[in-house]
Amino acid sequence: MADGMVTNISNIGLGLLTADCAPVLFADTKSRVIGAAHAGWRGAVAGVTDNIITAMENLGSRRSEIIAVIGPTISQGAYEVGPEFIENFLEQDPAHRQFFTASMREKHFMFDLPGYLTHRLERANISAVNWVGHCTYAHEDQFFSYRRATHRNEDDYGRQISVITLS
Repeated sequence: MADGMVTNISNIGLGLLTADCAPVLFADTKSRVIGAAHAGWRGAVAGVTDNIITAMENLGSRRSEIIAVIGPTISQGAYEVGPEFIENFLEQDPAHRQFFTASMREKHFMFDLPGYLTHRLERANISAVNWVGHCTYAHEDQFFSYRRATHRNEDDYGRQISVITLS
């Protein structure tokens, strides 16, 4: 199992299953290279998106030509985390505190995963970054959510698939 993949071969779809983690799809139409990353918090802080960009460069892409789209993911209003969680981000860069706001529960925070990913991708100096703006937790009629299913003690939570291909 991998959290990311790239290709420059036509008619091959790169697909990701997610249920709150962020699917991030990459394209360089000039060099005809695409990539896909499954970016949960662990992958995000570990640099999965940076690794995709580097792998795309290894296939001939240039950062100035790469665009990235962050698909439906859990948003800050629904993503409560404990104090141990925030330390992973602050150890990397104290400025990452900007992606956390206080929760109603003491010593807990609300984490902005799409904001963090957007920030990280912008710092990678790619051409463009966009988030589709859909929260998997909040939009129950449109998306599956692991966290929502867990809060309701449901047995399963379903998944979305995000796919990118070169034609």
